[in-house]
Amino acid sequence: MDFTLGEELEAVRDLAREVFTDRAAIERVRAVEGSPDRIDEDLWTELAKTGLLGVALPEEYGGAGLGPAALCVLLEEQGRRVAPVPVWPALVGALAVAAHGTAEQCRDLLPRVVDGSVRLTVALEEFGPHEPRAPECTARPDGSADGGWRLTGVKAVVPSPSGAAHVLVSATAETGTGLFLVATGTDRTGHADRTGHADRTDRADRADRAAEGPEADRADRSDGAGRTGGPGRADGVAWERVETTSRDLAGNLVLTGAAAQAVGLPGAGAVERTVELASVALAALQLGVAEGALRLAAGHLAAREQFGRPLATFQAVQHQLADCYIELDAMRVCLWRAVCAIGEEPEEAAVPVAVAEWWAAEAGLNVVHRVQHVHGGIGVDVDYPVHRHFLWGRQIAGTLGGASAVLARLGDALADGRAAS
Repeated sequence: MDFTLGEELEAVRDLAREVFTDRAAIERVRAVEGSPDRIDEDLWTELAKTGLLGVALPEEYGGAGLGPAALCVLLEEQGRRVAPVPVWPALVGALAVAAHGTAEQCRDLLPRVVDGSVRLTVALEEFGPHEPRAPECTARPDGSADGGWRLTGVKAVVPSPSGAAHVLVSATAETGTGLFLVATGTDRTGHADRTGHADRTDRADRADRAAEGPEADRADRSDGAGRTGGPGRADGVAWERVETTSRDLAGNLVLTGAAAQAVGLPGAGAVERTVELASVALAALQLGVAEGALRLAAGHLAAREQFGRPLATFQAVQHQLADCYIELDAMRVCLWRAVCAIGEEPEEAAVPVAVAEWWAAEAGLNVVHRVQHVHGGIGVDVDYPVHRHFLWGRQIAGTLGGASAVLARLGDALADGRAAS
């Protein structure tokens, strides 16, 4: 198969590389890590201005219509610079709405995702030995004329909830699993979302709480049980703030009869398709993270000398970098095989996606670990950028289950004849 990027995807890659190189320098990333939400809002605005937030979304809603392939190109470039913006959850959520949502949902949300004024995030994981395709969070119709739903359950480590107007939640109804939009009550600007009920002063409130520190913010919105009101104040929606390995401020989402809108019909496969899309997006991000790490290693080893010659000339070091290169190549081939499967044969995409997911988790973590190792003591110095690639690589490797869980799924597919040995 030919996985060469076409002219349009090359243009996306070049533009994304320029934006992330200019706007996600080491000093800027370090500054954002010390901010209250740890999201680079200026970079997010720039991604919207350049049209990069819309490259994967349909043209009728202001996007470029290039689909998951463009999203993966964008994420790979983000990963190279470990840029602190929530591209994968926002655009995976938006693509899920585009694929499964109603015309009204698409008209209401997607143009605002493209222009950067609204962000989505996705809640696909739960606690315990959990399969994302079989959520324990429950959904029941609320009996209203507009066909609303009520969700109850806990979703674990929802990525980057700050500033997200909606959370796309996977839940199980009587007819099967489905996706549901839950309004948090606010958009990026702090104004009430059209389907939410936020106070228009929420952004100023958040700024004031941020100035007082995270504990003040947490106490201000606590329900008395250690839970907070989260990005907005929607009824039945509470957040438990958590810090991930990659330093993203995620949140455990507690739903207690929370109002929601169905995205597609429960039982129609929307959860499975969205988890596959999220897995491919994470594989692309991991590929970029690992490539960026290897680039740092190559520069360091070429400049650092021991015994009168560069470290890069030592055979033991060369072997480790060669192993990294081979694993990166495998990650790339498997990623693009999965992207092609999602676009051309979605009903048969489960196995190619799982293979890409396994390589991203296993090989991606191998690469960032080796890179940190060949840096020696400086590899664990938080003033040096390579540690960010290690932290991101470890976080991504464990998202949606990790390598062992994927391998178990592939074993099941081999056993029942869905995958060739």
